[in-house]
Amino acid sequence: MQMNDFLFNRRHPEYLAQEQGYRRCAEAYVGGAAYLEQALIRHVSEIDIEFAERKRRAYYFNYPRSIARRITQYALAVPPVRTGADPARLEDWSRTGLRTNEVMRQLSTMLTVFGRVWLLVDSPCFDPPVSRSRAEAEKLHPYVRILSPLAVTDWSTGADGRLEWALIREDLYDTGDPARPGRTVETLKLLKRGSWQLFFREKDRISEVGHGTLPGEEIPLLEITEPDGFGSGGGHWFEDAVRISEAILNNESESQMNMVKQMFGLLVVSESFARGALPQNSAGGVSFASTVARSAAVIESVEEKGISRYITPSGVPGTLLRKENEALKRELFDLVGLSVAGSSREAQTAESKAWDFQNSSQFLSSRADLLEQSEQKAWEFLHAFDPAIPVPSVVYNREFAVRELEKSIASLLQLAELPAGEHFKSSVNRAAVELLAGIVPMPEQEKLALLEECGGKALL
Repeated sequence: MQMNDFLFNRRHPEYLAQEQGYRRCAEAYVGGAAYLEQALIRHVSEIDIEFAERKRRAYYFNYPRSIARRITQYALAVPPVRTGADPARLEDWSRTGLRTNEVMRQLSTMLTVFGRVWLLVDSPCFDPPVSRSRAEAEKLHPYVRILSPLAVTDWSTGADGRLEWALIREDLYDTGDPARPGRTVETLKLLKRGSWQLFFREKDRISEVGHGTLPGEEIPLLEITEPDGFGSGGGHWFEDAVRISEAILNNESESQMNMVKQMFGLLVVSESFARGALPQNSAGGVSFASTVARSAAVIESVEEKGISRYITPSGVPGTLLRKENEALKRELFDLVGLSVAGSSREAQTAESKAWDFQNSSQFLSSRADLLEQSEQKAWEFLHAFDPAIPVPSVVYNREFAVRELEKSIASLLQLAELPAGEHFKSSVNRAAVELLAGIVPMPEQEKLALLEECGGKALL
């Protein structure tokens, strides 16, 4: 085996241990017909034509995607403050038109789905270097990409705790010439401290298509992992959420088919009728079905019943499945620290609500820490590629008011009507400003101005 071929095929032990889970979580997030094909479970008494019909009728409530996106929406509800950032780079952080906020949303969502994500800073390479005017006109600037854990196949960490080298494997679809058919090329980029190499593999042919130097003393590739799960050698909690979601999918599919079978009964005919009809039908090329299925007849002896009729399954199993799904949905959202809106929230005790609030707030604060550190490091990598790009001070929001807005406003209005002194009213007004800041993002200076303004006056 050639050296380059060995690089294409090598895998980190953690990659091998988590690969199946990564793919399962990614497929559940994407959903669609391909996911239904593999996620639906065929039960032992189901024949081919019935299972095929159930697959065609199946639908998927994509709870994994809803959960991942909701966490990102909560974590980034208030945009980060980036003091001293280059406005041009903020508007195009990915070199494909994605703003900084949009790239960080990608990072947050993928971090929820996989538990591990990679942030890569790269730059077009030219020898000799291009002019500043051409670089700006043709967008030849360094950029940020978010990579799934399936893209980084192997890596090594040095004695200083930083990456020594890493392998990034991706498929490139080449459509450069519209007069020629497109082709898929497997690419592999080897990053080392201070240098990089790029290889193409097409069929059995491997070639080095580029190499160059990297600025700074670090590889511009950052590994971001959630602190829970991987430290114990286990998988990510999101895989458990996917399994619960798949149980809901299968229960819902079975419940749907049970409802269909109630509407279309199964024909039962007497054995004497079938015995007399079979020879006649055989002569015409048609025979009674001998398979037990919704679309075929069931034959019974005269002694047993002797009366032709239709039978249908009871509606009880469908009702039980729906109740089971409701319980599974509650467990699913409890698993990720979120609450299911509905009557169950009113039944919660004050202690339970306080616990849920603290749990969600701590989770989101931890996510904000990871995003802030990752973005700050990305700006440092961008600056290493192009010193003209400043390194801003990045601060993410850590105040998460996960509460019922209407009740909070109503409470403040009632407090404002109490016959109390100016000091009490000022405290209520300050609480209103804090509530407003949690709803409408505002610069810190504007918030301080509002707090100063309401210091001795009643604003409510």
